[in-house]
Amino acid sequence: MNVNDVVAERIAAARRRIEAARQRRATLAAARQRGLAQRHAAKLRNLEASRQREASQPTEENQ
Repeated sequence: MNVNDVVAERIAAARRRIEAARQRRATLAAARQRGLAQRHAAKLRNLEASRQREASQPTEENQ
């Protein structure tokens, strides 16, 4: 094994680490997007539920 082989192996290992890091970031970003979408959907459900509760409760003006 000569110096060029050692350098080539180090370069290949660095590329594998870079690709693994890129995959981790992509996985985390996808999970974050799913979480944000779920949070937004829950917020909209809660807003709608509170509006329905307000609409169904009699107010002093309606009594």
